[in-house]
Amino acid sequence: MDPEKIFEWTVAERLSLADFLDGLDEHEWQVASLCPGWTVQDVLAHLTLGTRTTVRDLLVGLIRSGGGFNRMEARMARDRAARFSPAELVAQFRSSAASRRRSPGSGPLDPLVDALVHGQDIARPLGRIRKMPPEPALAGLEYARKSSFYGARRRFRGIRLVATDLEWSAGDGPDEVRGPVADLLMLATGRSAGLATLSGPGAERLAGTR
Repeated sequence: MDPEKIFEWTVAERLSLADFLDGLDEHEWQVASLCPGWTVQDVLAHLTLGTRTTVRDLLVGLIRSGGGFNRMEARMARDRAARFSPAELVAQFRSSAASRRRSPGSGPLDPLVDALVHGQDIARPLGRIRKMPPEPALAGLEYARKSSFYGARRRFRGIRLVATDLEWSAGDGPDEVRGPVADLLMLATGRSAGLATLSGPGAERLAGTR
């Protein structure tokens, strides 16, 4: 896939998400997100780190967190959320929307997946609708389902994914999962929230192993 197209989608999604975040009420920032143990403000703080984390930051963070990557991510997000107000974090996120910097070890599609999925991590618990643009969401799904980082290859073993809003399918297992691309992407990145709109024996199987 064209890296420039991916970057264009990423910038557009970041700016759209920044506009969405401008509309949140004060109390909504402390609502629990879909990321366990993270508030909405924590998720935004994490997003601002995507273009600001250096190799040194990563190494120091891992040491402080006892080598646990997820613990490091949570600690860094919460530390930043404590340092800046929601308005400051939104401004930081918007100002770096067109930055080409990525967290160490991440690829061109990771920032796009981050913006798409974390946007849902924020919006869904608030009862707000945030639609994913179809083409970027599909690119994110294709990437996430093959990535070892998200664990989707193990999760989708023996499962065929079928989109109901686009002409797309993948996998050759006997159990089928059907649903919108956005919810398939949520499932591919480990979010059970997407299961509500999915159907098929594969969805039943995945629901039983949450």
